[in-house]
Amino acid sequence: MFGQGRVRGLVFGRNKSYNDPTILKMATTESQIRFSGHTLDKATKAKVTLENYYSNLIAQHIERQNRYQKLEESMREEGLSESEKQEKRTQHAVKETEFLRLKRSRLGVEDFEPLKVIGRGAFGEVRLVQKKDTGHVYAMKILRKADMLEKEQVAHVRAERDILVEADHQWVVKMYYSFQDPINLYLIMEFLPGGDMMTLLMKKDTLSEDCTQFYIAETALAIDSIHKLGFIHRDIKPDNLLLDARGHIKLSDFGLCTGLKKSHRTEFYRDLSQAKPSDFSSNPMDSKRRAESWKKNRRQLAYSTVGTPDYIAPEVFMQTGYSSSCDWWSLGVIMYEMLIGYPPFCSESPQETYRKVMNWRETLVFPPEVPISNEARDLIQHFCCEAERRIGSQAGIEEIKQHPFFRGVDWEHIRERPAATPVEVKSIDDTSNFDDFPDVDLKIPSAPVKEGDMGFKDWVFINYTFKRFEGLTQRGALRPSKK
Repeated sequence: MFGQGRVRGLVFGRNKSYNDPTILKMATTESQIRFSGHTLDKATKAKVTLENYYSNLIAQHIERQNRYQKLEESMREEGLSESEKQEKRTQHAVKETEFLRLKRSRLGVEDFEPLKVIGRGAFGEVRLVQKKDTGHVYAMKILRKADMLEKEQVAHVRAERDILVEADHQWVVKMYYSFQDPINLYLIMEFLPGGDMMTLLMKKDTLSEDCTQFYIAETALAIDSIHKLGFIHRDIKPDNLLLDARGHIKLSDFGLCTGLKKSHRTEFYRDLSQAKPSDFSSNPMDSKRRAESWKKNRRQLAYSTVGTPDYIAPEVFMQTGYSSSCDWWSLGVIMYEMLIGYPPFCSESPQETYRKVMNWRETLVFPPEVPISNEARDLIQHFCCEAERRIGSQAGIEEIKQHPFFRGVDWEHIRERPAATPVEVKSIDDTSNFDDFPDVDLKIPSAPVKEGDMGFKDWVFINYTFKRFEGLTQRGALRPSKK
């Protein structure tokens, strides 16, 4: 109906031909507009805010429907009468109303009483805290925003928060709240008094094959549970295997450690990719001395920004692509450490360890002075091998369950059986399975949150806040013991 010039003229609000020099000048000026970085940041902030708001709104509606469906299913299974069902529905509706009120209220560090520091890392720490209004004890992870921005780790912090929100099941440490102030990010998680696998392994020289079977089976189920959600952990190591009050495994630290430490960045190992077995230091050291050396340095490595590449699969370093099977490699390394007393590639430096990992065909050896069963050796070798033929890479957990090492494992009820190593918990704030951090000021450096107080670049932490429905019903069973 219209010619090209006619259409273009209407676009600019004037009935002029396409060749009109005034219109050409306007078009040229429009194409040359450049927005400042601050303006672009504000536009991005608005876009992210809207996207997150509506996606959260939809997610909350789905979660509420799921909670109601679970209630109806549980009442059917219990065979309740109609009057009993109605009473439970009323109670549930009251809780939902309370939850909406909780979501509207602002949560901050002032709502928690700090009790003790139980963990420390390069960019933050973990504290045992007690919620003032309920008395319930939690683990509070504190991360410094400035460090996250400076080290470009915002994506990793966001990933951990999002995974902890989605992975709401028995194999993953449960997060109840997340919030922020101008200085820090806070994750409020369940406190697991059993400590972590690193601490357990440091207390013992080695574990028996029965104990190892139990822990490796539980860790395999935990890894499989996050794979089914579409996640790859990439940082499976003893530090990230927590033990609950009954001694059972739960996974932690999703996305946080991967990339934060220099040892997880390929450029840290640049120029080392051509290493050959002949380049390794040939220090003769028996298994006992290697175990002693490993344990001596292990704690410092856990708290340093350098870390250790001992548990990372070779394909992760190569940057040629990797799949969820990289987590099965890490499990094989942990199994070796449980049975032998140290990881198979441990060395005096992270660079030397990297060389050994990349040349695993020559360096994965079993010391004759520490005998293990053929089944255990075979499973380790099927975990620590080429990615394409690694056990679990094709059929996942079902393939692993069939291995002879797991003969006799009741996979369906393993979490209901007594743990391989019982955990003794004396009080709700028992931290005997954690390191001591004396001379630490429990006062948290923070600042009050003010509306519109979000600084330049701080918008990347938008919608970090989260509150879990189950947090409503938690109450402290005991007062903390006096230290």
